[in-house]
Amino acid sequence: MTTSTNGVLAASPASSRRPLLAIGVGGVIVGALDLLYAIVVYSPRHPALIPQIIASGLLGRQSFQDGNASVALGFVLQFVIALGAATVYYLVSRKLKFLVHRAILCGMAYGALVFIFMHLVVLPLSAAPLGHMTFVHAATEFVQHWFVVGLPISLSVRHYAP
Repeated sequence: MTTSTNGVLAASPASSRRPLLAIGVGGVIVGALDLLYAIVVYSPRHPALIPQIIASGLLGRQSFQDGNASVALGFVLQFVIALGAATVYYLVSRKLKFLVHRAILCGMAYGALVFIFMHLVVLPLSAAPLGHMTFVHAATEFVQHWFVVGLPISLSVRHYAP
């Protein structure tokens, strides 16, 4: 906080950027790691397929016919979703301080909640063709969300906007 010329306390420019850093750093790390995980595990020989699958949430099966346009859309959507998840965690952490004080445990729990929300709400409401996910894939992705989604977000919030 700084004091303005009229004696009123005002947020310093550095402190007003901290929420953006917390959300931005966490969201970008999550977006990149989650995309890399999906490419390595599900489509290492055809990496462009993963962003097309993400874009199919909006475009449906047409995504697989749209080439680079749907790859670019999927890439953007990946980061919009990741930044959205980071924004939600940041906003809730302003009221529930234990999310910052217990960042590791809460981050892992948040990753699990993101997985559940994506699979029970977002994917069923999307235009993406629903495929069958084996128990092993679901369990692996569930745990992956602890470390690749929840932890980067919670640790970024703890670091940049405690």
